[in-house]
Amino acid sequence: MSLMLDTLLSRRSIKFVQAPGPDAAQLDQIMQAAMRAPDHGAVRPWRFSLVQGPDVAAIVDVAEQAAQADGQPLPEAKVATARKWLGSVPLLILVACRPDPNGRIRPEESRLSVACAVMNILNAAHALGFHGYWSTGLGTYLDNMGEAFGFDALDETFMGYLAIGTPVNAPPQPERPDWHSLVSQWSASQGRHSVANQEAT
Repeated sequence: MSLMLDTLLSRRSIKFVQAPGPDAAQLDQIMQAAMRAPDHGAVRPWRFSLVQGPDVAAIVDVAEQAAQADGQPLPEAKVATARKWLGSVPLLILVACRPDPNGRIRPEESRLSVACAVMNILNAAHALGFHGYWSTGLGTYLDNMGEAFGFDALDETFMGYLAIGTPVNAPPQPERPDWHSLVSQWSASQGRHSVANQEAT
């Protein structure tokens, strides 16, 4: 098995991470990987904001205030959980999408491109010995949350928080589904989907 394929197959999301996080050179590699995401129409819809050091913990305060201003205060339990989660995170990447301003490319395609960029970030971080976790909690979908973090309220859609660092605890490998159970094969002669591998069932 190639090193690249082994990296892809061994990656998993890990929520609780701590220092050390990526250094400047490693962060450059990680973000360069993000720029390699598929991008229909060369829209370059990816928007990221890097949060490091003590500023990471302050994210919870900003999110809490934004939710309160939106009239949808965050539950105290969720705030406490977020403080526990972000308390030791060395690098937090705020994720947003800026769709094609000319309307040539459908907005959902730009959001898919951002998701691909995030996947590249997670894979690149893993290849460098780190782990990550993409969260859409902490008020991600509230109308004013992105603006609270400096994203353009009119043109950019906030898509969540990406934590990168070293696992607090040694992570077990999760059980993965058998791909045969989730994949079908389309046949023109049959005009329908057929099971990819009958022997797998």
